[in-house]
Amino acid sequence: MKATITSIELKGPFKFFVLSQKALSIVKQLKSSNCKDFKKRGFWTTHYTMTLWGNENDLKEFAGSGAHLEAMKVSKEIAKEIRTITIDTEILPNWKEAKSLLEKGKVIRFNN
Repeated sequence: MKATITSIELKGPFKFFVLSQKALSIVKQLKSSNCKDFKKRGFWTTHYTMTLWGNENDLKEFAGSGAHLEAMKVSKEIAKEIRTITIDTEILPNWKEAKSLLEKGKVIRFNN
């Protein structure tokens, strides 16, 4: 199975409202997908998600469609930085391990 761990650092606290609006649509999309497990947490300008998938195809299909795709198109408007990593695992890691794994992940930085 595959797990994707993501962090987003917002450009400022008021961007949280845009993030929340997008997140509601993404969670709705997740519930109708083949996602096996999902966790989220965040505070102020830093937020994290983890998703668990049966295979890479299901993961890519979700990431490249619907509400998730639409959110990615506007990510440069709300985010300073996005980090992501995909790992092979049977269960989602704990948050401490997830944050450690993200240090080795792909980093996308946006200009202010």
